[in-house]
Amino acid sequence: MLYALILAGGKGIRLYPLSREKTPKQFLNIFNNKSFLKNTVERVIPIIDKENIYIVTNETYREKISKEVPEVLVNNVFIEPENKETATCIGLSAVKLLKKDNDAVLIILPSDHHIEGQKEFKDTIMQCVDIAEKKRGIVTIGIKPVRPETGYGYIKMGDRIPGAIPSYKVNRFLEKPNIEVAKDLILNEDYLWNSGIFVTRADVYLREMEKYLPQMYKNMMSIYSDIDTEKEWETVVSNYKLIEGISIDFGILQKTRKAYVVKCDFLWDDIGSFTALSRYIGENRNDSGTYYLEDSEDCFIYSKDKLIIGFGIKDLIIINGGDVILIMDKNKDQELKHLVNKISTDESMKEFL
Repeated sequence: MLYALILAGGKGIRLYPLSREKTPKQFLNIFNNKSFLKNTVERVIPIIDKENIYIVTNETYREKISKEVPEVLVNNVFIEPENKETATCIGLSAVKLLKKDNDAVLIILPSDHHIEGQKEFKDTIMQCVDIAEKKRGIVTIGIKPVRPETGYGYIKMGDRIPGAIPSYKVNRFLEKPNIEVAKDLILNEDYLWNSGIFVTRADVYLREMEKYLPQMYKNMMSIYSDIDTEKEWETVVSNYKLIEGISIDFGILQKTRKAYVVKCDFLWDDIGSFTALSRYIGENRNDSGTYYLEDSEDCFIYSKDKLIIGFGIKDLIIINGGDVILIMDKNKDQELKHLVNKISTDESMKEFL
């Protein structure tokens, strides 16, 4: 049976100060007056029965998720005791769903992507499901690059495999490149962006984990043994303390020989930076708020409740986050995460995070 697994435990700090610890990116209402999370759930409802939509998050966001997407059953929200990266949260969800259904097929989706083209999205997902079942591998969705992008991972396509939508064996995964490498990759038709959307059987995912993350696999099997018992939460907590967190990309995908990619034909963006956000709302003042620019160029301003005037400025990002205003060189966009991490070590700044 098909299950959607939506990853909703991240802090989204690359969109700080709009995204905060208490209200991270997935809960922001930026497009169509709905949050990224709400849009993600509504996107999969035509594909998967509501009772088979699951969300994995942490205790901090449990109540917020229930209010934001009441259509998702309360018992379908998996809670992690701490954040140990994507390989771990997918592993926890895989053992829980495998306990429920030996033939569980997981459609794994980040909660904070922007996608347009519902029919194309559905068709692509269903082809991924077909490949995941037939090939017993991990299938991802790839996007044709349209610009040199340093914020995404890349996939090199290998041999073509059968499918109405172009699909390939993965030759290799390449993590976020520098700008010079990214410029070369966009000229090479063998490379796609890695969307971070995956489809795999739960048992296949755990099989690959056993090969490449054997200690994590042992922790997950310990959890599996105590699912639906009084000891379950205690076992989850104790095993999480032993796990060294790692992403699915570094932990499994860059090592597995059972990865496939379907080349999508819908509009996709992970809105992982203010530069990305500006591609969709920068020209629409109703979306980005109130601002006035004079003798200025290549700037992005977002302010909902205050007028921001720019005079003689260039290549700046200005974000009104209420109690925090960010003024940043556009070229520092991908480095904002490191700045926020640095700020978080300052006790006097905690209230602003």
